[in-house]
Amino acid sequence: MKIGWRVFRQTPIRLQWKFVWNFCWPNLWNMHRFKKRQKRSEPFFPAFNMISVTETCNLACSGCWVTKGGRKQLTTEQLDGIISESRRHGSEFFGILGGEPLMYKGLIEIFKKHNDCYFQLFTNGTLLTDDVARQLREAGNVTPLISVEGLEEESDRRRHGNEVYKRTMNGVRACRQAGLIFGLAASICRSNYDELVNHEHIERAALEGAAYLWYYIYRPAGADGRPEQALTKEQIHGLRDFLIRERMNAPVVLIDVYWDDEGRAMCPGATGMSHHISPSGALEFCPVIQLATDFINSDASNLTELYAGSQFLAGMRRQVAQTTRGCILMDNPERLLDILKNYPVQETTTRGTAMQEYTNTTHICSHDMEPDLLPEKSRPYRWLKRNYFFGFGAYG
Repeated sequence: MKIGWRVFRQTPIRLQWKFVWNFCWPNLWNMHRFKKRQKRSEPFFPAFNMISVTETCNLACSGCWVTKGGRKQLTTEQLDGIISESRRHGSEFFGILGGEPLMYKGLIEIFKKHNDCYFQLFTNGTLLTDDVARQLREAGNVTPLISVEGLEEESDRRRHGNEVYKRTMNGVRACRQAGLIFGLAASICRSNYDELVNHEHIERAALEGAAYLWYYIYRPAGADGRPEQALTKEQIHGLRDFLIRERMNAPVVLIDVYWDDEGRAMCPGATGMSHHISPSGALEFCPVIQLATDFINSDASNLTELYAGSQFLAGMRRQVAQTTRGCILMDNPERLLDILKNYPVQETTTRGTAMQEYTNTTHICSHDMEPDLLPEKSRPYRWLKRNYFFGFGAYG
Protein backbone atom coordinates (compact mmCIF):
# COMPACT_ATOMS: atom_id res chain seq x y z
CA MET A 1 0.00 0.00 0.00
CA LYS A 2 2.81 2.40 0.87
CA ILE A 3 4.59 1.67 -2.40
CA GLY A 4 1.40 2.05 -4.40
CA TRP A 5 0.56 5.36 -2.75
CA ARG A 6 4.06 6.74 -3.40
CA VAL A 7 3.99 5.72 -7.07
CA PHE A 8 0.47 7.15 -7.39
CA ARG A 9 1.62 10.53 -6.08
CA GLN A 10 4.73 10.88 -8.28
CA THR A 11 3.49 9.28 -11.52
CA PRO A 12 1.05 10.82 -14.04
CA ILE A 13 -2.25 8.95 -14.37
CA ARG A 14 -1.59 8.18 -18.04
CA LEU A 15 1.65 6.34 -17.17
CA GLN A 16 -0.08 4.45 -14.37
CA TRP A 17 -2.81 3.40 -16.77
CA LYS A 18 -0.24 2.31 -19.36
CA PHE A 19 1.47 0.18 -16.72
CA VAL A 20 -1.75 -1.58 -15.76
CA TRP A 21 -3.23 -1.86 -19.25
CA ASN A 22 -0.03 -2.65 -21.22
CA PHE A 23 1.92 -4.62 -18.62
CA CYS A 24 -0.06 -6.10 -15.73
CA TRP A 25 -3.17 -7.52 -17.37
CA PRO A 26 -1.64 -8.60 -20.75
CA ASN A 27 1.17 -10.48 -19.01
CA LEU A 28 -1.17 -12.43 -16.77
CA TRP A 29 -2.94 -13.59 -19.91
CA ASN A 30 0.38 -14.15 -21.69
CA MET A 31 1.63 -16.41 -18.90
CA HIS A 32 -1.62 -18.36 -19.01
CA ARG A 33 -1.21 -18.92 -22.76
CA PHE A 34 2.44 -19.89 -22.34
CA LYS A 35 1.65 -22.49 -19.66
CA LYS A 36 -1.12 -23.88 -21.84
CA ARG A 37 1.27 -24.24 -24.80
CA GLN A 38 3.78 -26.01 -22.60
CA LYS A 39 1.19 -28.36 -21.10
CA ARG A 40 -0.20 -29.29 -24.52
CA SER A 41 3.27 -29.66 -26.09
CA GLU A 42 2.34 -27.10 -28.71
CA PRO A 43 5.04 -25.39 -30.85
CA PHE A 44 7.37 -23.53 -28.54
CA PHE A 45 7.50 -19.77 -28.19
CA PRO A 46 8.90 -18.13 -25.02
CA ALA A 47 6.74 -16.07 -22.71
CA PHE A 48 9.17 -13.15 -22.94
CA ASN A 49 11.98 -12.06 -25.22
CA MET A 50 15.03 -10.29 -23.88
CA ILE A 51 16.46 -8.25 -26.75
CA SER A 52 19.96 -6.79 -26.88
CA VAL A 53 19.68 -4.15 -29.58
CA THR A 54 23.37 -3.19 -29.76
CA GLU A 55 26.84 -4.17 -28.57
CA THR A 56 27.88 -0.52 -28.39
CA CYS A 57 28.33 0.90 -24.89
CA ASN A 58 29.84 4.02 -23.35
CA LEU A 59 31.19 2.06 -20.35
CA ALA A 60 33.29 -1.10 -20.00
CA CYS A 61 32.15 -2.90 -16.85
CA SER A 62 34.04 -5.82 -15.35
CA GLY A 63 32.20 -9.11 -15.68
CA CYS A 64 29.94 -7.89 -18.49
CA TRP A 65 29.35 -10.29 -21.38
CA VAL A 66 29.11 -7.43 -23.91
CA THR A 67 32.13 -7.09 -26.20
CA LYS A 68 34.16 -3.96 -25.52
CA GLY A 69 34.17 -1.92 -28.70
CA GLY A 70 31.62 -4.23 -30.34
CA ARG A 71 29.56 -2.75 -33.15
CA LYS A 72 26.96 -5.41 -33.94
CA GLN A 73 23.35 -4.30 -33.71
CA LEU A 74 19.88 -5.23 -34.85
CA THR A 75 18.33 -3.24 -37.66
CA THR A 76 15.15 -1.34 -36.86
CA GLU A 77 13.35 -3.70 -39.25
CA GLN A 78 14.53 -6.70 -37.22
CA LEU A 79 13.58 -5.11 -33.90
CA ASP A 80 10.18 -4.14 -35.23
CA GLY A 81 9.69 -7.66 -36.57
CA ILE A 82 10.65 -9.33 -33.28
CA ILE A 83 8.03 -7.29 -31.46
CA SER A 84 5.36 -7.93 -34.08
CA GLU A 85 6.00 -11.69 -34.18
CA SER A 86 5.99 -11.90 -30.38
CA ARG A 87 2.66 -10.10 -30.16
CA ARG A 88 1.12 -12.82 -32.34
CA HIS A 89 1.78 -15.21 -29.45
CA GLY A 90 0.45 -12.89 -26.75
CA SER A 91 3.88 -11.63 -25.66
CA GLU A 92 3.71 -7.85 -25.25
CA PHE A 93 6.46 -7.24 -22.68
CA PHE A 94 10.10 -6.93 -23.72
CA GLY A 95 13.38 -6.44 -21.92
CA ILE A 96 15.58 -4.09 -23.98
CA LEU A 97 19.31 -4.50 -23.32
CA GLY A 98 22.65 -3.62 -24.88
CA GLY A 99 25.46 -2.63 -24.70
CA GLU A 100 23.84 0.61 -23.78
CA PRO A 101 20.43 0.62 -25.54
CA LEU A 102 20.15 4.43 -25.46
CA MET A 103 23.00 4.46 -28.00
CA TYR A 104 20.69 2.69 -30.47
CA LYS A 105 19.19 5.22 -32.88
CA GLY A 106 15.45 5.03 -33.36
CA LEU A 107 14.74 3.13 -30.14
CA ILE A 108 12.22 5.56 -28.68
CA GLU A 109 10.41 5.69 -32.02
CA ILE A 110 10.02 1.89 -31.79
CA PHE A 111 8.55 2.29 -28.29
CA LYS A 112 6.06 4.83 -29.59
CA LYS A 113 5.13 2.73 -32.62
CA HIS A 114 4.26 -0.26 -30.42
CA ASN A 115 2.28 1.78 -27.94
CA ASP A 116 0.19 -1.21 -26.83
CA CYS A 117 3.31 -3.07 -25.61
CA TYR A 118 5.46 -2.46 -22.53
CA PHE A 119 9.25 -2.23 -22.40
CA GLN A 120 11.81 -2.51 -19.63
CA LEU A 121 14.85 -0.49 -20.62
CA PHE A 122 18.08 -1.84 -19.07
CA THR A 123 20.44 1.16 -18.96
CA ASN A 124 23.45 2.46 -17.07
CA GLY A 125 21.60 5.77 -16.78
CA THR A 126 24.44 8.02 -17.90
CA LEU A 127 22.60 8.96 -21.12
CA LEU A 128 19.23 9.46 -19.43
CA THR A 129 19.04 13.21 -19.87
CA ASP A 130 16.00 15.33 -19.07
CA ASP A 131 15.14 15.30 -22.79
CA VAL A 132 15.37 11.51 -23.06
CA ALA A 133 13.25 11.11 -19.91
CA ARG A 134 10.68 13.50 -21.39
CA GLN A 135 10.52 11.41 -24.58
CA LEU A 136 10.05 8.24 -22.54
CA ARG A 137 7.24 9.96 -20.68
CA GLU A 138 5.63 10.83 -24.02
CA ALA A 139 5.86 7.16 -25.05
CA GLY A 140 4.36 6.16 -21.70
CA ASN A 141 5.09 2.45 -22.08
CA VAL A 142 8.68 2.21 -20.80
CA THR A 143 10.10 1.52 -17.36
CA PRO A 144 13.83 2.30 -17.17
CA LEU A 145 15.82 -0.17 -15.07
CA ILE A 146 18.96 1.74 -14.13
CA SER A 147 22.09 -0.15 -13.17
CA VAL A 148 23.81 1.06 -9.99
CA GLU A 149 26.81 -1.19 -9.39
CA GLY A 150 28.06 0.49 -6.22
CA LEU A 151 28.62 3.91 -4.70
CA GLU A 152 31.14 6.48 -5.95
CA GLU A 153 34.46 4.62 -5.77
CA GLU A 154 33.06 1.20 -6.58
CA SER A 155 31.14 2.49 -9.62
CA ASP A 156 34.25 4.08 -11.12
CA ARG A 157 36.39 1.02 -10.40
CA ARG A 158 33.87 -1.55 -11.59
CA ARG A 159 32.73 0.39 -14.65
CA HIS A 160 36.07 1.89 -15.70
CA GLY A 161 34.87 5.49 -15.85
CA ASN A 162 34.93 8.82 -14.06
CA GLU A 163 32.06 10.08 -11.89
CA VAL A 164 29.92 7.16 -13.11
CA TYR A 165 27.77 7.12 -9.97
CA LYS A 166 27.10 10.86 -10.23
CA ARG A 167 26.15 10.61 -13.89
CA THR A 168 23.95 7.59 -13.22
CA MET A 169 22.14 9.35 -10.39
CA ASN A 170 21.55 12.35 -12.66
CA GLY A 171 19.69 9.91 -14.92
CA VAL A 172 17.74 8.59 -11.94
CA ARG A 173 16.66 12.12 -11.04
CA ALA A 174 15.67 12.88 -14.62
CA CYS A 175 13.34 9.86 -14.50
CA ARG A 176 11.84 11.01 -11.23
CA GLN A 177 11.37 14.54 -12.56
CA ALA A 178 9.57 13.14 -15.60
CA GLY A 179 7.29 11.03 -13.38
CA LEU A 180 8.44 7.71 -14.86
CA ILE A 181 7.94 4.36 -13.15
CA PHE A 182 11.53 3.18 -12.87
CA GLY A 183 13.75 0.79 -10.95
CA LEU A 184 17.36 0.38 -9.89
CA ALA A 185 19.32 -2.80 -10.58
CA ALA A 186 22.53 -4.21 -9.18
CA SER A 187 24.67 -7.21 -10.00
CA ILE A 188 25.86 -8.19 -6.54
CA CYS A 189 29.50 -9.23 -6.28
CA ARG A 190 32.04 -9.33 -3.47
CA SER A 191 33.21 -5.73 -3.86
CA ASN A 192 29.73 -4.13 -3.77
CA TYR A 193 27.97 -6.58 -1.41
CA ASP A 194 28.34 -4.47 1.73
CA GLU A 195 27.37 -1.25 -0.07
CA LEU A 196 24.19 -2.53 -1.68
CA VAL A 197 22.87 -5.45 0.36
CA ASN A 198 21.52 -3.37 3.23
CA HIS A 199 18.45 -1.46 4.30
CA GLU A 200 20.15 1.90 3.71
CA HIS A 201 20.43 1.21 -0.01
CA ILE A 202 16.72 0.37 -0.15
CA GLU A 203 15.81 3.59 1.65
CA ARG A 204 18.13 5.56 -0.64
CA ALA A 205 16.40 4.09 -3.70
CA ALA A 206 12.98 5.01 -2.32
CA LEU A 207 14.09 8.57 -1.61
CA GLU A 208 15.29 8.88 -5.21
CA GLY A 209 11.84 7.83 -6.43
CA ALA A 210 12.50 4.24 -7.55
CA ALA A 211 9.45 1.96 -7.58
CA TYR A 212 11.48 -1.25 -7.48
CA LEU A 213 14.94 -2.69 -6.86
CA TRP A 214 16.16 -5.62 -8.95
CA TYR A 215 18.93 -7.76 -7.45
CA TYR A 216 21.09 -10.01 -9.64
CA ILE A 217 23.88 -12.36 -8.70
CA TYR A 218 27.19 -11.56 -10.36
CA ARG A 219 27.97 -14.00 -13.16
CA PRO A 220 31.56 -13.82 -14.40
CA ALA A 221 31.29 -13.50 -18.16
CA GLY A 222 32.92 -11.87 -21.13
CA ALA A 223 36.58 -11.14 -21.80
CA ASP A 224 37.03 -9.61 -18.32
CA GLY A 225 35.07 -12.13 -16.24
CA ARG A 226 36.92 -11.75 -12.92
CA PRO A 227 35.66 -14.94 -11.21
CA GLU A 228 37.25 -13.78 -7.95
CA GLN A 229 34.33 -11.34 -7.67
CA ALA A 230 31.73 -14.13 -7.59
CA LEU A 231 29.78 -14.47 -4.35
CA THR A 232 30.55 -17.17 -1.82
CA LYS A 233 27.91 -19.72 -0.86
CA GLU A 234 27.43 -17.85 2.44
CA GLN A 235 26.95 -14.53 0.65
CA ILE A 236 24.34 -15.98 -1.70
CA HIS A 237 22.48 -17.40 1.28
CA GLY A 238 22.77 -14.00 2.97
CA LEU A 239 21.41 -12.20 -0.09
CA ARG A 240 18.42 -14.54 -0.26
CA ASP A 241 17.72 -14.09 3.45
CA PHE A 242 18.05 -10.31 3.09
CA LEU A 243 15.53 -10.18 0.24
CA ILE A 244 12.98 -12.29 2.10
CA ARG A 245 13.20 -10.21 5.27
CA GLU A 246 13.23 -6.80 3.61
CA ARG A 247 10.46 -7.68 1.18
CA MET A 248 7.98 -7.68 4.08
CA ASN A 249 8.28 -3.94 4.78
CA ALA A 250 10.50 -2.37 2.13
CA PRO A 251 9.39 1.01 0.69
CA VAL A 252 10.16 -0.33 -2.81
CA VAL A 253 9.34 -3.62 -4.54
CA LEU A 254 12.29 -6.03 -4.27
CA ILE A 255 12.64 -8.32 -7.27
CA ASP A 256 14.74 -11.37 -8.03
CA VAL A 257 14.34 -14.04 -10.71
CA TYR A 258 16.52 -16.72 -9.14
CA TRP A 259 14.23 -18.53 -6.70
CA ASP A 260 10.62 -19.73 -6.76
CA ASP A 261 8.18 -19.17 -3.90
CA GLU A 262 9.65 -22.10 -1.93
CA GLY A 263 13.21 -20.91 -2.38
CA ARG A 264 14.19 -23.45 -5.01
CA ALA A 265 16.63 -22.20 -7.62
CA MET A 266 15.26 -21.37 -11.06
CA CYS A 267 16.76 -20.75 -14.50
CA PRO A 268 14.47 -18.70 -16.79
CA GLY A 269 16.08 -20.25 -19.86
CA ALA A 270 15.53 -23.81 -18.66
CA THR A 271 11.86 -23.13 -17.98
CA GLY A 272 11.45 -21.61 -21.44
CA MET A 273 10.06 -18.49 -19.82
CA SER A 274 12.64 -16.31 -21.54
CA HIS A 275 15.32 -16.50 -24.19
CA HIS A 276 17.64 -13.82 -25.52
CA ILE A 277 18.01 -12.26 -28.98
CA SER A 278 21.49 -10.86 -29.50
CA PRO A 279 22.62 -7.82 -31.54
CA SER A 280 23.67 -10.27 -34.26
CA GLY A 281 20.11 -11.57 -34.51
CA ALA A 282 20.95 -14.86 -32.80
CA LEU A 283 18.47 -16.77 -30.65
CA GLU A 284 20.48 -17.48 -27.51
CA PHE A 285 19.57 -19.65 -24.54
CA CYS A 286 20.46 -16.74 -22.23
CA PRO A 287 22.55 -13.55 -22.50
CA VAL A 288 25.72 -15.03 -20.97
CA ILE A 289 25.90 -18.07 -23.29
CA GLN A 290 26.79 -16.34 -26.54
CA LEU A 291 26.52 -19.23 -28.96
CA ALA A 292 23.62 -20.10 -31.23
CA THR A 293 22.46 -22.13 -34.22
CA ASP A 294 19.50 -19.97 -35.22
CA PHE A 295 19.47 -16.40 -36.59
CA ILE A 296 16.54 -14.19 -37.56
CA ASN A 297 16.24 -12.92 -41.11
CA SER A 298 16.15 -9.28 -42.26
CA ASP A 299 12.71 -8.56 -40.81
CA ALA A 300 12.48 -11.33 -38.15
CA SER A 301 9.52 -12.86 -39.97
CA ASN A 302 11.05 -16.29 -39.35
CA LEU A 303 11.12 -15.88 -35.54
CA THR A 304 8.12 -18.15 -34.88
CA GLU A 305 9.52 -20.85 -37.15
CA LEU A 306 12.96 -20.66 -35.54
CA TYR A 307 11.68 -20.99 -32.00
CA ALA A 308 9.36 -23.87 -32.88
CA GLY A 309 12.06 -25.79 -34.73
CA SER A 310 15.25 -25.01 -32.82
CA GLN A 311 16.81 -28.28 -31.73
CA PHE A 312 19.55 -26.32 -29.97
CA LEU A 313 17.22 -24.32 -27.70
CA ALA A 314 15.02 -27.35 -27.03
CA GLY A 315 18.07 -29.44 -26.19
CA MET A 316 19.48 -26.73 -23.93
CA ARG A 317 16.19 -26.39 -22.03
CA ARG A 318 15.99 -30.13 -21.49
CA GLN A 319 19.63 -30.82 -20.64
CA VAL A 320 20.21 -27.77 -18.46
CA ALA A 321 17.10 -28.63 -16.43
CA GLN A 322 18.46 -32.16 -15.99
CA THR A 323 21.85 -30.84 -14.87
CA THR A 324 21.12 -28.05 -12.40
CA ARG A 325 18.44 -25.74 -11.07
CA GLY A 326 21.01 -22.96 -10.90
CA CYS A 327 23.26 -21.41 -13.56
CA ILE A 328 24.96 -24.12 -15.59
CA LEU A 329 27.82 -21.79 -16.57
CA MET A 330 28.69 -21.43 -12.88
CA ASP A 331 27.58 -24.79 -11.48
CA ASN A 332 28.86 -27.11 -14.17
CA PRO A 333 30.80 -25.48 -17.05
CA GLU A 334 32.17 -28.88 -18.09
CA ARG A 335 28.64 -30.16 -18.67
CA LEU A 336 27.79 -27.00 -20.60
CA LEU A 337 30.70 -27.65 -22.97
CA ASP A 338 29.54 -31.26 -23.42
CA ILE A 339 26.06 -30.06 -24.39
CA LEU A 340 27.38 -27.42 -26.78
CA LYS A 341 29.49 -30.00 -28.63
CA ASN A 342 26.29 -31.69 -29.81
CA TYR A 343 25.21 -28.71 -31.90
CA PRO A 344 26.72 -26.70 -34.78
CA VAL A 345 26.87 -23.54 -32.68
CA GLN A 346 28.28 -20.25 -33.94
CA GLU A 347 29.84 -17.45 -31.94
CA THR A 348 27.46 -14.48 -31.74
CA THR A 349 29.87 -11.79 -30.54
CA THR A 350 32.36 -9.48 -32.21
CA ARG A 351 35.25 -10.64 -30.01
CA GLY A 352 35.01 -14.30 -31.10
CA THR A 353 36.40 -15.80 -27.88
CA ALA A 354 33.26 -17.01 -26.07
CA MET A 355 33.94 -20.75 -26.41
CA GLN A 356 37.46 -20.32 -25.07
CA GLU A 357 36.08 -18.30 -22.15
CA TYR A 358 33.70 -21.13 -21.24
CA THR A 359 36.54 -23.64 -21.56
CA ASN A 360 38.57 -21.60 -19.06
CA THR A 361 35.66 -21.26 -16.62
CA THR A 362 35.90 -23.19 -13.36
CA HIS A 363 33.19 -24.17 -10.88
CA ILE A 364 31.69 -21.15 -9.08
CA CYS A 365 28.90 -21.11 -6.51
CA SER A 366 25.53 -20.45 -8.10
CA HIS A 367 22.15 -19.79 -6.48
CA ASP A 368 21.04 -23.40 -5.97
CA MET A 369 20.78 -23.59 -2.17
CA GLU A 370 19.48 -27.15 -1.75
CA PRO A 371 18.82 -28.39 0.89
CA ASP A 372 18.87 -25.05 2.79
CA LEU A 373 15.79 -23.52 1.18
CA LEU A 374 14.40 -20.18 2.33
CA PRO A 375 10.70 -19.81 1.34
CA GLU A 376 9.12 -16.45 0.60
CA LYS A 377 7.35 -14.81 3.53
CA SER A 378 5.58 -12.08 1.57
CA ARG A 379 2.18 -13.42 0.53
CA PRO A 380 1.80 -11.12 -2.51
CA TYR A 381 5.24 -12.09 -3.78
CA ARG A 382 4.55 -15.80 -3.21
CA TRP A 383 1.40 -15.43 -5.30
CA LEU A 384 3.28 -13.61 -8.05
CA LYS A 385 5.99 -16.23 -8.20
CA ARG A 386 3.49 -19.08 -8.34
CA ASN A 387 1.15 -17.56 -10.89
CA TYR A 388 3.03 -14.93 -12.81
CA PHE A 389 6.60 -15.86 -13.59
CA PHE A 390 7.47 -19.28 -12.16
CA GLY A 391 6.06 -22.78 -11.79
CA PHE A 392 6.38 -24.20 -15.29
CA GLY A 393 7.42 -27.70 -14.34
CA ALA A 394 10.71 -27.50 -16.22
CA TYR A 395 12.41 -29.49 -13.48
CA GLY A 396 9.57 -32.06 -13.57
